[in-house]
Amino acid sequence: MAPAPEFELSTIPDQSGRVIIVTGGNTGLGKESIAALCKAGGKVYMASRTESKALAAIDDIKKTLPNADLHYLHLDLMSFSSVSAFAKSFLEKESRLDLLMNNAGVMAMPYSRTQEGYEIQFGTNHMGHYLLTKLLLPAIPAGGRIVNLSSFGHNAATSGINISAADHAKQVDQLAAQLESSSTWGRYGIAKLANILHAKELARRYPQITSVSCHPGVIISDLYNAFVGQSRIMGLGVSAVKCFTTPLEKGAFNQLFCATMPVENGGYYVPVGRLAEKAWWHEKPSKYAKDDKLAERLWEWSEEEVKKHGF
Repeated sequence: MAPAPEFELSTIPDQSGRVIIVTGGNTGLGKESIAALCKAGGKVYMASRTESKALAAIDDIKKTLPNADLHYLHLDLMSFSSVSAFAKSFLEKESRLDLLMNNAGVMAMPYSRTQEGYEIQFGTNHMGHYLLTKLLLPAIPAGGRIVNLSSFGHNAATSGINISAADHAKQVDQLAAQLESSSTWGRYGIAKLANILHAKELARRYPQITSVSCHPGVIISDLYNAFVGQSRIMGLGVSAVKCFTTPLEKGAFNQLFCATMPVENGGYYVPVGRLAEKAWWHEKPSKYAKDDKLAERLWEWSEEEVKKHGF
């Protein structure tokens, strides 16, 4: 196993002059990442769904970083129209984007659908970020960076992503059936697998931009709210494992490493700053996460889907 590089917040290089977007940045890992990137001098846009929560988070960050160059723009990844409006608003304000941190996500959600009809975890975690990235790519210069937050939970996608049919319409039916028949955690795994494959294919198609994915570690953040709410036993279980998890203030270290330090284009990283391929056996990516053909197929499938909606 390759040794982990030393990394602390003080290790982050100067971010002055860099324009940054962090999705879902009003709480948890996103908020921690935003604070660190602002402290390093970056101009950061917090892309969040609920304005009141975002503004409260910004006020909180500015209590310790009063000069933070931090801004809010509304983004609801469950809605393509919201994603499009966000991209349009951002591009009216900025001519370049140096770092896109696709941090937002949902987890352990009961089966439901996004505005465009995708299963909510897959639709939010993958499709929303896929469209957002597509619309912002023209503003990302050579040397820019894209970081997708994935998870060790991608291993819950025990059958990969079922889009093997030659015909796109049949692929749509295949994936819809797979998601509908999967457990809550199975659906989450499919979405997180998609995040890894998206970064992998971005690196292949846009080698001038550094695109990576990462697992933040086991963090008890607000993502667990839906899980805890399912039952008292689940709530007690989450409380019991807290002593074995990464503290929230250090939970963002891996995504910050991936956002600011030298990394391998297309790589999937585990905490902190270790390429998963060279990590311990239990941290390695699944066989599906290493499948270049599946990454290409998912890209083509996603591209056809956003085209159906006019993008």
